[in-house]
Amino acid sequence: MTARIYRQSPSVTQSGPGPEKPWRLVFDPELPRSIEPLMGWTSSGDMKQQIRLRFATKEEAVAYAERAGLPYRVEEPKPDNASRRTASYADNFKTTRIGLWTH
Repeated sequence: MTARIYRQSPSVTQSGPGPEKPWRLVFDPELPRSIEPLMGWTSSGDMKQQIRLRFATKEEAVAYAERAGLPYRVEEPKPDNASRRTASYADNFKTTRIGLWTH
């Protein structure tokens, strides 16, 4: 029953940096999922997969895991690429564009 502590990534539809997402504590699955024979639904007997805790900081999540005696691992978020070049559609039609514009 290992817990995973991570920061949720921003939504794929979010273009700006926006507010930071909270840190999450979720449990790794202990039992594999199985297909229920009557209806064909995917099910699992592992009830801890339903638990998702939110914390404001990584330290709070680690303190909770240690206080509860849970083995845990922390996954650090990937660093933001601050040198990301912004481009617009109008840049394709600049007169100072280097190279030929083709269809």
